[in-house]
Amino acid sequence: MTMTTLSTKAERLQQLEDTSRTFAGRTEEHDQNGTFPAENIEALKSIGYPALTAPAAFGGIDAGLLELVEAQELIARYDGSTSLAIGWHAGIVKNLNETRPWEENLYSRVMNDVVENGAVLNNIATEAATGSPTRGGTPGTIAEHQNSGWILNGRKTFATMSPVLDYYIVTAHITAEDATAYFVVPKEAAGISIVDTWDSIAMRATGSHDVVLENVRVPKNHLAQYIVPGNKPAAGWLLHIPACYLGIAQAAADEAARFAASYSPNSINGTISELPNVREKLGRMELKLLQSRHFLHSVALKWDESSTETRQQMKGELGAAKTSIVNEAVEVVDLAMRVAGARSLSASSPLQRHYRDIRAGLHNPPMDDMVIDQLAGRLLDYQPPSS
Repeated sequence: MTMTTLSTKAERLQQLEDTSRTFAGRTEEHDQNGTFPAENIEALKSIGYPALTAPAAFGGIDAGLLELVEAQELIARYDGSTSLAIGWHAGIVKNLNETRPWEENLYSRVMNDVVENGAVLNNIATEAATGSPTRGGTPGTIAEHQNSGWILNGRKTFATMSPVLDYYIVTAHITAEDATAYFVVPKEAAGISIVDTWDSIAMRATGSHDVVLENVRVPKNHLAQYIVPGNKPAAGWLLHIPACYLGIAQAAADEAARFAASYSPNSINGTISELPNVREKLGRMELKLLQSRHFLHSVALKWDESSTETRQQMKGELGAAKTSIVNEAVEVVDLAMRVAGARSLSASSPLQRHYRDIRAGLHNPPMDDMVIDQLAGRLLDYQPPSS
């Protein structure tokens, strides 16, 4: 039985939790070794998770944004790297489902592969010279039209989930047209290589290596869509990012509570969970988690219930949700470590991994400075109703 055969969200989330719970036993090993948890992705494929946000017309679940963020938070409670990795796939598939920017035959082939075979994809856009693609730099990867197709050459960084991707959605500059576009590159295309470069101390198991394209040939219709410069549309699907870090923060809070309820130094009668200063930290953690979850879910639900026009007015809310939730998650993990004290810095403590992983959220899009500037503009542009 897979998620695609279950009729309710509650049933799907329960099956997902049963599956994700098995990830916890492997998390420390992959974190220590910097290896990619391919077995976790296979487990998610076995229950049909790659089809969560795929269109119902292709046999997908067609889940809303609220279900997506709930699912991603759940996975992150057991393994943050797995959540962030598969979250890119689930979010991009949702965005394609909502906007349908690709040529229909290409889109149909990819979506059928996602639903029938559990194929996974990700945008491969970042480059060393341009930095984050959200800053608007022109890719150094070049696409040249040749005969009946395209030749791609370049090197991409931060290619999350690269060891198991079935499709690389590559950004490249078409010099002859002075235009930038997404190209769909199947994993079997000749000339693709993965360079093992991922040495981050945070999210060590995301497999975010470099991808090198050397004279990679793809058919003409694998130019999926042109990228229009300038003002970008609202992107609800990016809420998979704060959902992931909220899940990591919840895992840290759970570990702090477990430690507090079990640690009993001989200087006190009972456990440290009875001490006022410890209870104050635990209570502040729970408050932050409740606030963040309500913020995330309310914005996701509004997206699900809104028209296309209303969604385009939600950029401020979407950015604010990411910035607020990730920064609150950082504080939750810090409080959790204060509860456990110096023991939280032990290599055997999951809290030190949560501490490292949660920092990565600060560098996922949208960036804090861009969000704050956007919110400032929103306030300055507000025109109160005339009396």
